[in-house]
Amino acid sequence: MSISEPMQSDNGAEPRPPFFGALLRMTWQGVRDRMLQAIHQAGFDDFQEAHFAVFSYPLPDGVRPSELARQKRMSRQAINYLIGQLEELGYVERRASAEDDRRLIYLSARGHQIAEAIFNCLRQLHTEWSEDIGHERFDIFLDVLRQLSVKAQERP
Repeated sequence: MSISEPMQSDNGAEPRPPFFGALLRMTWQGVRDRMLQAIHQAGFDDFQEAHFAVFSYPLPDGVRPSELARQKRMSRQAINYLIGQLEELGYVERRASAEDDRRLIYLSARGHQIAEAIFNCLRQLHTEWSEDIGHERFDIFLDVLRQLSVKAQERP
């Protein structure tokens, strides 16, 4: 069965693989590949795919490393390793907060340039996909994704 074949037959039989989770993953991997390509084309060849863990929505802007680890569902050790790499590359910086001595993570000027490359890529993909499947269908698709993302954030 190819990905383009319907997952459910006309007679109402059980859905068949690939299920929606796999389809979302395959789509997301394609999006990440395009974003990484756009970042590299913008001149940031040292940015690695693993760095998307930090450069994903919401972007770090005045957040504690422990909070960033919680948001990204990573260990503090793993997120601190990535933050250290990104700091050495000049994409993020740690600065003390105004209230206490705790250091917060902020995007540097270079980090903002990467974010802009990502946003430009996503705007381009939005336009391409909207034209590919039709503006009305794409708007419905986005609405459904928004609804499902809210539902997915609810804790059981």
